[in-house]
Amino acid sequence: MAFVITQPCLGCLDASCVEVCPVDCIHGLLPVDEIRQIQLDGDEARLANMQLFIDPQICIDCGACEPECPVEAIFEEFDVPEEWEEYIELNAKFFES
Repeated sequence: MAFVITQPCLGCLDASCVEVCPVDCIHGLLPVDEIRQIQLDGDEARLANMQLFIDPQICIDCGACEPECPVEAIFEEFDVPEEWEEYIELNAKFFES
């Protein structure tokens, strides 16, 4: 079972989870440095429809990311709230190529 990033991350992109991930399985549409610069520039509107995702093929289920999320968007796959279950597939699809 992998961890999953859900709806509360949308537009937040705090990225604290990225820093603690031992296997570098958390990514988004933009590199973390670029996300941070956008936030520093006060241009959060550019991030409104973006979020981070966890690659279920790389995640080792260590759970280090979960307590780091300030908006409580990260759940173990079997604990994702029903209203956000579509994020299980969204996380996986983000990494398909």
